[in-house]
Amino acid sequence: MVGKLARLVSRGAVLGLLMGTGASLALAQSIPERAEVCAGCHGQDGKPIDKSIPVIWGQRAGYIYIQLRDFKRGDRKNEIMQPIASSFEKNDMLAIAEYFSQKPWPDLGQPRSPKDVAAQALSAEHSVGCTGCHLDHFQGDSTVPRLAGQSHDYLTKAMNDFRTRTRGNNPGMTDLMLATPPDDITALAQYLAGL
Repeated sequence: MVGKLARLVSRGAVLGLLMGTGASLALAQSIPERAEVCAGCHGQDGKPIDKSIPVIWGQRAGYIYIQLRDFKRGDRKNEIMQPIASSFEKNDMLAIAEYFSQKPWPDLGQPRSPKDVAAQALSAEHSVGCTGCHLDHFQGDSTVPRLAGQSHDYLTKAMNDFRTRTRGNNPGMTDLMLATPPDDITALAQYLAGL
């Protein structure tokens, strides 16, 4: 009886230690299982059904983490994302961000922009300096998102949300979009989507 009691106490101590480190979530569900909730909106194959929802497969891990953190804190508003992100701890968000960053970027089949639209977009890009953060081929890096090949509808919505201050979790982007004429935002979205 004493041996059995000692094993139970030992197991309880190990379980308590795991729960204290956040590993209880790993025991309950793997990261792919936890990330499965994302597929309902972001797509089973990385292609969102609603084109105003961003591609997250192959997106930069640091960027995904920051967005999840901002949804959790309420710095970025979305009635669907806030409750989901609120259920995650920091380690969950980091692991989920890493999980999605390792997925292949999906081809949304968006056409390249016509030459006149590309020329307008590149002219606008030089005036606002998109490549200063998003890099030469708009692939992003670390905490800066990839824009190349992102959904046209999402790009348009995101830029306009920054412009109208509907999205307020990046004041620098708000300033840039306020300085960008609406026609240039349209051209940029079409150009970036087709890359």
